Amino acid sequence: MNTKSIVAVALIALGVVVLAYSGLSFKTPGKPVEFLGLRIETTDSHFIPPAVGALALVGGIVLLLVNPKRA
Repeated sequence: MNTKSIVAVALIALGVVVLAYSGLSFKTPGKPVEFLGLRIETTDSHFIPPAVGALALVGGIVLLLVNPKRA
């Protein structure tokens, strides 16, 4: 398998997962806040909408189907 095929399969898998769950949400650590001697840890929430999953799915399928033209 070449690199293009691996990327295409990864995009298809990611697209299917995002569409199956109607979008994905995840949290990452944010900046800590210090207030009156207390250190408060924060988190940032992120959301991947289903439209991005559909684009990844279509992009992966297109990558698998399109053959490069050899000169």
